[in-house]
Amino acid sequence: MASLNVGNLGEFLREQRRTAQLSLRQLADAAGVSNPYLSQIERGLRKPSAEILQQLAKALRISAETLYVQAGILDERQGLDGVEVQTAIRTDPSLNEKQKQVLLQIYESFRKENGLGSGADRTASGHENGRGPDSQESEADGGPHAT
Repeated sequence: MASLNVGNLGEFLREQRRTAQLSLRQLADAAGVSNPYLSQIERGLRKPSAEILQQLAKALRISAETLYVQAGILDERQGLDGVEVQTAIRTDPSLNEKQKQVLLQIYESFRKENGLGSGADRTASGHENGRGPDSQESEADGGPHAT
């Protein structure tokens, strides 16, 4: 009954839940699903709908697209630009919530500045990181590596 992708999804969900320091019951309550249903998803016995995955992603504070890829609903190469970076920030246990929000805002502002909107680095106009030739920022100018 369970496919390989569903099993991977369950393992991924369990790891995300543990990283978020949530019990099965806490995540089920936050996502609006029953404990037994969430347990079955984690064990690879059930394949949740995209709507349930979205609810779980919101409760875990990760992108729904990440769960869609894990569930095999979305191809990993379809529209996942930046998701890995955002997920890494959201799930980093060494950061507090305020730090995570600030990092996500900064990341998104850099992407918008580079004409990329939501997602990860692409090359725009043939320039690395989507930056044109006039963006010769240095640490002294407050560039991306300034502290």
